[in-house]
Amino acid sequence: MKKHIALALILACTSLGTMRAVDLGSATVTGSIQSDMLVPQQDDAIGTENTGAFNTNTYLTLNVHSQYVSAGLRAEFLEFPLPGFEDEFKGWGIPHFYVTGNIAKTEITAGTFYEQFGSGFVLYGYEERSLGVDNAILGARVKTSIVPGVRLKALGGIQRHYWEWTDAALWGGDIELTFEEWFKPMAENDIRLLLGASYVSRHEKDEVIYANPDYRLNLPQNVGAFDARMKFGVAGFDLLAEYAYKANDPTASNGYIYKPGQVAMLSASYSQKGMSVLLQAKRTDNFAFRTERSAEPTSSSCYINYLPAFTYQHTYALAALYPYATQLMGEWAFQGEFRYKFPRKTALGGKYGTDVVLRGSLVYDIEKNFVEGTLPNASNGKYGIMGTDGYTSPFFGMGEMFYAEGGIEISKKFTKDFKLNAMYMYQKYNKSVIEGEGGMIDSHIVVLDGKYQISKKVTARMELQYLHTQQDEGDWVYGLAEVSVLPYLMFTVSDMWNIGETNIHYYQALVTGTFKSHRLQAGYVRTRAGYNCAGGVCRYIPATRGVQIAYSYNF
Repeated sequence: MKKHIALALILACTSLGTMRAVDLGSATVTGSIQSDMLVPQQDDAIGTENTGAFNTNTYLTLNVHSQYVSAGLRAEFLEFPLPGFEDEFKGWGIPHFYVTGNIAKTEITAGTFYEQFGSGFVLYGYEERSLGVDNAILGARVKTSIVPGVRLKALGGIQRHYWEWTDAALWGGDIELTFEEWFKPMAENDIRLLLGASYVSRHEKDEVIYANPDYRLNLPQNVGAFDARMKFGVAGFDLLAEYAYKANDPTASNGYIYKPGQVAMLSASYSQKGMSVLLQAKRTDNFAFRTERSAEPTSSSCYINYLPAFTYQHTYALAALYPYATQLMGEWAFQGEFRYKFPRKTALGGKYGTDVVLRGSLVYDIEKNFVEGTLPNASNGKYGIMGTDGYTSPFFGMGEMFYAEGGIEISKKFTKDFKLNAMYMYQKYNKSVIEGEGGMIDSHIVVLDGKYQISKKVTARMELQYLHTQQDEGDWVYGLAEVSVLPYLMFTVSDMWNIGETNIHYYQALVTGTFKSHRLQAGYVRTRAGYNCAGGVCRYIPATRGVQIAYSYNF
């Protein structure tokens, strides 16, 4: 019966693809459809898994908007999920639904919602379908800016855990003060000052984690975390300082130690016409904040907070072959970027100007000095003996290197029809820490990306990439050719070839068509097993081979 209903849901989604936004008097209906599909084939050479004859992740979103009230829902069909999604994702239903009222600069929501306080150190609700991340909150939220220069948020509820809801409850609040709204001279002179503060508390019932006839862990049922931040800006200069503290929170992620957690971040940027600079530093210490203390440490579920990775989000395939995942239990991270545009009609700028980007990142472990424990028979885990404070760490103390990268990217338009992007990047990737084994990998990456405008409607693009390393699987080469025919079609072929240890090709041949708000992509793919990452959050995706289809529509 479930399969019949699910099939009807997919057919309904397809039929809705012919709709546009519907105006119901003073109300408007909008929505979207997304369906990613795979017809897999077995390939022993790359180690594909048996995921059945057909896999799909399908989503249908509907929203109704009016002047004072909005409502919506999202239906999901993952009865036969794509490879790489945990077994808990398998199923279908309507996990998202909400009603929101707006009046007098105040918004009240009941149902499911996503919310972020500050940079997300103590609360960050979001969905990332490619990673299988969805930590929506089911409950109530109030946001108001009825007082000029003051923004208030308050919320409470429980968090999504795949197709269930966590037993733990969340509640919290956030306040932001923007001073330029109060002082006219500040606004007139482009001076900006924001002060913000947040508090989030998790309530989870007690449970037996470690017990023998004489001992049992005394687990805190209420764990609070607060965040304070300051943003200051003058013209093109911006400075952000933020600090967060979490009370002792013994969980599976930290080996059930009782050490409090802390995050401190400093970010400075400056921009003017043709030039910008970004410098950032962040120290993290024991700051995995989750709604289920016993959640598997490697799982992406049940996270209340989010800590961004201070590494560049690469889009080129080989530059992203070894992506960095934020180490919530402890890291010192530094990032810098310098952008400059050499003006037109200069020696380095030429006829059309030249864009240059220098970027680099460094990430180290924090120094850990383990404390002595008294709990009999408790193992000395990665973060110390359970039941103790685990370790101490001097603020500026650093341990082993987790990740490093540095490189240059140059973009130049040579003629009105031809543009070339060239990049060199050096990376150090501690695979043992990030993936569990593999040692330190040193790699050099070179990328050439050229685009040629054949005619007003036809554009050709080609990528050539090379990665050299003496570790892991050795060297890689990558090639891509793409032809776009406006306004409807794009043809793409690519091959990522390991010329080091395995001599395996990972190829793709895709055709993409767009018509108004419809987008359909179909092709044949062979993809490598590895980690898919976005913003420092990663998910392991097994190797796949087969026919891939993706359809999306917004109405």
